[in-house]
Amino acid sequence: MSQQHLAAPADDTAVAPAAQHRDWWRGAVIYQVYPRSFADSNGDGMGDLAGVRARLPYLRDLGVDAVWLSPFYASPQADAGYDVADYRAVDPMFGNLLDADALIREAHALSLRIIVDLVPNHSSDQHEWFKRALAEGPGSPLRERYHFRPGKGVDGELPPNDW
Repeated sequence: MSQQHLAAPADDTAVAPAAQHRDWWRGAVIYQVYPRSFADSNGDGMGDLAGVRARLPYLRDLGVDAVWLSPFYASPQADAGYDVADYRAVDPMFGNLLDADALIREAHALSLRIIVDLVPNHSSDQHEWFKRALAEGPGSPLRERYHFRPGKGVDGELPPNDW
């Protein structure tokens, strides 16, 4: 799926001329959705992407122009999904990539835009980059992606802080 497809509704007849299109968000009604608590489609007590998708017509009817989705990436959920383990996967509690694609397509069919909360500034300790950086040790170029601090204790065996 192209980035153009992800950025604009499928029905471009509702989109303003190019100069206004660039700044569409300035006057838009943007509704943030935390998928985990928004709508549960399968009755397991946890919100999911299919639940969000089912409520898109309601959001459109409320006058919403764009839906901002909080993280739904694969994550150990130590930081409510902001601790991303894999940016290319959907956490199974929310569904799968097909569910994400269906949600985006449905939103665009309803002339709703989708904004996905991107978390580029940190990842989970389960992310492959972090695991490799840890395994390669000090001096590795992979470690430059992260801020490592010396541990406390006699031999640095304790965490550097309480995080």
